[in-house]
Amino acid sequence: QVQLVESGGGLVQPGGSLRLSCAASGGIFRINEMAWYRQAPGRQRELVAVISSGGSKKYGDFVKGRFTISRDNAKNTVYLQMTSLKPEDTAGYFCQCNGLSDSGADFDSWGQGTQVTVSS
Repeated sequence: QVQLVESGGGLVQPGGSLRLSCAASGGIFRINEMAWYRQAPGRQRELVAVISSGGSKKYGDFVKGRFTISRDNAKNTVYLQMTSLKPEDTAGYFCQCNGLSDSGADFDSWGQGTQVTVSS
């Protein structure tokens, strides 16, 4: 019942920027980690970035300082600010989070994905 709704994907030019958002809802007591993954046709799923409840961040090697993950705990929302986008960044981007629901059960939920296409 915990669901993630993503937004912000689209078509951008190389070198452009996008800000992805992912809002979690549905009987959430606490969210622990929130993360962004991406997957393109013919490629394996890759971790883009992850942020802990305390704000610790880790990034995939390919990010190279171009992306920033952040979260707003009051809104149960995680963001991915993407800059200096390259054609190879083209992929479906998926939000993931885990935590504790109001019922006391652990949850691990994924968003539906939002498409990012970088092309001139």
